Amino acid sequence: MAAWLGIALGLSFTTAFVTGLISHFMQHPPDWTVWPSRPVNLYRFTQGLHVIGGLATIPLLLAKLWTVYPKLLRWPPVRSVGHAIERILVFVLVGGSLFQLVTGLLNVAYWYPFPFFFPTAHYWTAYILIGALVVHVTNEWAKVRRTVMTRPEDGLGRRGFLLTVAAAGGTVVLTTVGEAFSPLAKLAVLAPRRPGVGPQGLPVNKSAAAAGVITAARDPGYRLHVAGRVEREVFLSLDDLNALPSHMARLPIACVEGWSAEATWKGVRLRDLLHMAGVSQDARVRIESLERGGLYRTSWVDPPHWHDPLTLLALEVNGSPLDLDHGHPCRLIAPNRPGVLQTKWVHKVVVV
Repeated sequence: MAAWLGIALGLSFTTAFVTGLISHFMQHPPDWTVWPSRPVNLYRFTQGLHVIGGLATIPLLLAKLWTVYPKLLRWPPVRSVGHAIERILVFVLVGGSLFQLVTGLLNVAYWYPFPFFFPTAHYWTAYILIGALVVHVTNEWAKVRRTVMTRPEDGLGRRGFLLTVAAAGGTVVLTTVGEAFSPLAKLAVLAPRRPGVGPQGLPVNKSAAAAGVITAARDPGYRLHVAGRVEREVFLSLDDLNALPSHMARLPIACVEGWSAEATWKGVRLRDLLHMAGVSQDARVRIESLERGGLYRTSWVDPPHWHDPLTLLALEVNGSPLDLDHGHPCRLIAPNRPGVLQTKWVHKVVVV
C-alpha cells in the first residue's frame, strides 16, 4: 500500500516540479530563454495544474506518512552507516515534502507567518526534494517493480483505504479547480479566488490603495511616456490613447496562486505604440508602473509578446473603463503571461 501511494506521490511531485519551473522561469527568465506568446492559455493551464495538483497531493502525503510511520519510529533508529544515510535521505524527503505543501498552502491562502521569502524558499527546496525523491526511488525500485505487477488486496483493507485517499484528492480537485476552470467556478468553495468576484467581474490581488497609486492614477495630467532606444519619444495623455485605433482581446489574468479569470480587454496594441516611436524588431521593452516600489513594479516584454497583436495597453475591461484596482488609467495585458507581469498603472514604456 505504501508503494502504491509512493508511486502516486512521485508522479504528483514530478508534475509539480516541472510546472513550478515553468512558472519560475516565466517570471525570471534567464538570458537564453524567450517564452512564446502562444498558446494563449499555456501558463493558465500549467500554473493551475501546479497549484490544484499540489493541493490534491496533501491527502496523498498524509496517507503515505500514516502507512510508513511505524517504520520511521522503528528502534534502534540506525543499524549501520548505510542505514543512517538512508534514514537521513528519508528525513530530507519527508521534511521537504511537508515544507513544500504546507508553505504552498499558506501562499495560496495569502498568509505568510514565516520569516523567509516564499518564492525563493519554495524554488530551492524543490531541487532538494526532487533530488531526495530520485535517490529514494532508485533505492526502492525493486520493491516498486514488484508492486506494479500486483493488485491491492480486496475488502475493506488496503483497497478501501486507497480508494478513500483517491476520493479525498478528487474532492480537493473538484472544490478548487473552478478557480482556473470557469465553468466549475460555483464548486470552488475551497479556492482563495473565484472568477467573477471583484470589480468589473475580476478578482484583485493588489489594490490601488495597497500600491499607493490612487493620487497618481487619478492625476488629470497623466502622460504615457515611450522612451529609450526609439527614433522619437512619445508622450500621450489618456485622451490621446483613447483617440488611437483600439483593438479587443479575450485574455485571462492567470495568477501564480493558481486562479485565473478571463475578460474582454480593449486598448492600444503595444506594437502599434512602439512602431509610432520607431523601434528595432528585436528590441526588449520594460513596462513601468506608477508604483514607487515592489518586486513587480516593472516587467519585461520580449519580441514574441510585443509583436503579438493580442498584447495591449488596455484602457477598458468588459465594456467599461478600467477600475482603479485593475490598473486605471492603463495596464498591460498579454497572452501566456503570469498575472504579476501584467503590469498595472502603466506610465512609462522603455525600449532597450
